[in-house]
Amino acid sequence: MSTAIIKPQWSPITIGLMVLGFIVFWPLGLAMLAYILWGEKFGGSAEKAQAYWNQGKSWCTSAKTHHRHGAMRSSGNAAFDDYRAEQLKRLEEERRRLDEEIEAFHEYMENLRKAKDREEFDRFMQDRRGNRQGYYGEDPNNGGSNWGQNG
Repeated sequence: MSTAIIKPQWSPITIGLMVLGFIVFWPLGLAMLAYILWGEKFGGSAEKAQAYWNQGKSWCTSAKTHHRHGAMRSSGNAAFDDYRAEQLKRLEEERRRLDEEIEAFHEYMENLRKAKDREEFDRFMQDRRGNRQGYYGEDPNNGGSNWGQNG
């Protein structure tokens, strides 16, 4: 049984305090909302709040440690540890082979793009040269060349 004046529940008093907190200074309203939602877990005592915090903190750090150093821990069985090390080595070699194939594919695609760009550019230049010769025509007084003349 809690003897707190304001209990962590949805009541007119707590809702009013939360709204007032948001009006005055938004972090106060947010703190009141957190108290309403999670106040029961803390039980109203600093010791329970600290225990809850430490429990969450230890869970987060153990999850990070497990993912980061999971391959380094021993299972207690030497044969299994050897098997796991062999499989991890095989997977790493497969990953390296796949990375090399990806790199080779990207290089191939880049070469294809360059070849296509070169082909399009050559086609453009050939069309442009063909259009220029037909557009300007030949002038017998200028030796057949009209480069740089506007008409």
